[in-house]
Formats: sequence, structure tokens, C-alpha cells
Amino acid sequence: MNPSAKLRVGIAGLGRLGKRHASQLAWRIRDCELVAACSPVPEELDWARQEFGVRGHAELEAMLVDPDIDAIVLVTPTSLHADQAIAALQAGKHVFVEKPLALEASDCERVEAVARRHPAQVVMVGFVRRFDASYRQAHADILAGRIGRPFMVRSQTCDLNDEQGFFVRFSPTSGGIFMDCSVHDIDLARWMLGSPRALRVFASGTIALHPGLAEFGDVDNGMALVEFEGGARAVLYASRTQAHGHETSTEVIGTAGSLSIGAGAARDRIVTRDSHGVRHAATADFFERFGDAFQREMAAFVAACLGHQPAPLALGDATQATRIAQALARSLRSGQPEPV
Repeated sequence: MNPSAKLRVGIAGLGRLGKRHASQLAWRIRDCELVAACSPVPEELDWARQEFGVRGHAELEAMLVDPDIDAIVLVTPTSLHADQAIAALQAGKHVFVEKPLALEASDCERVEAVARRHPAQVVMVGFVRRFDASYRQAHADILAGRIGRPFMVRSQTCDLNDEQGFFVRFSPTSGGIFMDCSVHDIDLARWMLGSPRALRVFASGTIALHPGLAEFGDVDNGMALVEFEGGARAVLYASRTQAHGHETSTEVIGTAGSLSIGAGAARDRIVTRDSHGVRHAATADFFERFGDAFQREMAAFVAACLGHQPAPLALGDATQATRIAQALARSLRSGQPEPV
């Protein structure tokens, strides 16, 4: 590709995250141009046309045959990711896929196989926390030996309670709380620990506030233990019922110290002390917490597509994250430890 050229991007999926990705691509990412959008929802296409002046497509196939598109960003239901990513690769496009890559490890492996046949094309999965400044610094500190050998990760993804129950309606296609939420923590744990192979998992959970999840075998609060080859361990917690806001936090314990990232869900550095106690404002949702990371993530994808830098994530890491999340879902149902 011409070094001075811009990457021409089409986005598929204009839900709450898709709209944010579209805005980032249109207004905040250098060296790219958002030229097309795809959604089966007419109102979403109208929004994209009005906001960005892009071409609109009701079907992904129409966007894939467009010769003026270099890359496809998929923010579609997870059940569609694998087939859509494969179709985009076969159409000669670079591909960004929101996490997880697929609900089944076998589907992830299908994407990997096709990607190997198209080595000139970038395929990247959206594990956005790897692009957060604090997580990146923690990872660099671990590589520098600041805490000795890391052997334990405790990580959580906890969302503000949604009384409208969006995620209950989403549960039939989300893969469950461990696939939807904890897949981020799984990826972080492997990243911080040096990408070990998972051997066995155990999961448990409860429904605290949203009984509608029972129909789908899901929970609104889940806990998990992941055992890795070489003795490292990860302890994970996922919640949909927090009263105070969104709180993503991780602790990495090593032989010579530990690191903590994100504890307290602080929105800023203001602490208020008054007759009600001592408190600080909390982040409201995942995009407020990781907005800058989403921008850096997409900028890294664009740079890789343009040949300015290597792809920052290995596709195999997404497969391993799905494989572990699948095992956790099996363990939640069986009540027993499950092999990975």
C-alpha cells in the first residue's frame, strides 16, 4: 500500500459499541477514512449516513465486494464473527473483530486457518485492555522483572447494574458471563503471565438480581479459577450487578512483589470528605474507563494494515481465550472442574 495512502474502512454493526468505533474511525484515528457502514437496522444506517456521509449497506456481502474498501471492522453479534471474518479475508480485506473471536474454539481455528492462507492481510481481535496505558505499563514492569516471576493473577470485570436488563436479552447469543465479560480477564491473565497454556478450570456463580438469566443457564455474578501449565493461576470475578459503577481491576502477584491496576473505579483524582463519609466518583461504564484504549487499539490496527508496524496481537491468543471461556461455561453447568 502507498505509504501516504489512507486506509479505507467499512464498519459492520452499529450498536452501542459499533457507533463508538465508527466515531473513532471517522474523527479520531489518523491515516484512515470511514467510507461505508453496514447494518440490517435502517435507523442505524440513516444515523451513519447523516453523521459521517458514508455509503450504507444492509448486507455485509455488498460491502465486501466494494473495491474502495481496504479493511472491515466487525462489531456484530459474536455468533457471526467467524464466518464474517473468513468472508472478509477471502474478499481481500483486512479484518478487525470485536472480542471474542467466536463462541467455539473450533470456529476460532477456522479463522486462523484462513488467515494463514492470507498472510498479507491483518486480522486483529479487540482485546482493548492491552491498549490501556496502565495495563501496558504493568506489563512492561513485569517484563522488566519488577515483581520477580509472576505466578498469580486476580482480575475482575464488574458492570454497573442495568435495571433494564440489556444483557439478559443479550444472553442467548453472548456465550454467557465468562465469554462476554471474563474473556478480557482471561486474555489479560495470559498476557501478564507470559501466555501459558491453561490445563483446567472451575467456575461457579449465582443470580443476584436478574432471574431471567436462569432460562439461558447464565448468571449475573460468576467466579472462576484457571490453572495454567507451570503452576501459575488466575482467579476471576465477573459481575453485572454493581451499585457504584463499572470497575475493572487486576492484581498480578510475583515472587518479588505485586502490581494492582484499576482498583477503586476512580473517575478522577478528587476525593470528597464530608458528613456522608469519604468518597470519589466512579466510572459509569466500560467505554468511559477504556475510551482512550479503544482509540489506541484502532490506531494500532490501522497502522498494521498500512504496514507501519506489526499486528499487535496474535490471533492464537483469541483462540485460547475462547477455549478457556468455553471450559468455564461447561464448569458452571456441571459444577465440576473441567479440562481446557
